[in-house]
Amino acid sequence: MLVKNPEQIIDNDLTQIQIKFEQNNPNIILCSKPFHKIEFLNRLINSTEGPVIIVDMDLLYTGYVQSGMIQKKDNVMIFYLDKTNWERKLSEIISKVSKKRFLVIIDSFNRVYNVFDDLESARFINSCMMLLASIGNHAKSSILITGMARKKENDEWILSPGGKHIIKSEKTGVYFLKKSLNDLVISALEKTDTNSKIFKIEQEKL
Repeated sequence: MLVKNPEQIIDNDLTQIQIKFEQNNPNIILCSKPFHKIEFLNRLINSTEGPVIIVDMDLLYTGYVQSGMIQKKDNVMIFYLDKTNWERKLSEIISKVSKKRFLVIIDSFNRVYNVFDDLESARFINSCMMLLASIGNHAKSSILITGMARKKENDEWILSPGGKHIIKSEKTGVYFLKKSLNDLVISALEKTDTNSKIFKIEQEKL
C-alpha cells in the first residue's frame, strides 16, 4: 500500500531518487503504462554520467532508439537475453558489474517471466537478480528492474498481463511510477516507512 502523507520532493535531475536506489538493491519500478516507463528510463539514463547496462527483454527501449525517438548515449550498452544465451550474457554482465560501478536496468520483469514461465525458472531468475545485486553492491552498482503491474482488490501488486506475483526480498526497494498531469511521480510501495518520500520529476521544458 502507498504510504500516507509522504514528503514530496521535486527531483528533476533525479539525484534524490538515485540516492534512494542506492539504499536498496535491487530496486523494482512498477507502472501501468509502458510509455511512462520509457520516459522515466530515458530521464534516468540521461541523468547518469557513469556507464549503463540495459537488459532489454521486451525490446521497447531498443525500438525507441531505432526509431530515433530516443538518442542512445555513448555510455549505454544494450544486451538481449533469452533462454539460449541467458547464462553466457548474465556472466558477462556480472563480470562487468563486479569490476566497475554501473547502473543496470533490466526491462522488464514481465518479459523475463514469459521467457522462463514455470515456477522453478521464476525462482532461478529471482536468484540471478539477487546474485547480480549482491555482486553489484561491492562496486556500488544499482540494479533496477521494471515491471508492468496492477493492484488487486486486496492491495496486492501483481505483474500484468499474466497475474504473476513479484518475487522480492527484504532488501528490495519497490516503487510505483505514474503520470500526474505532465509530471512523473514515483512513490515507495511499503507498508511502513516513516522516511518515505514521493519523487516528482517535472516535464522537461522545450
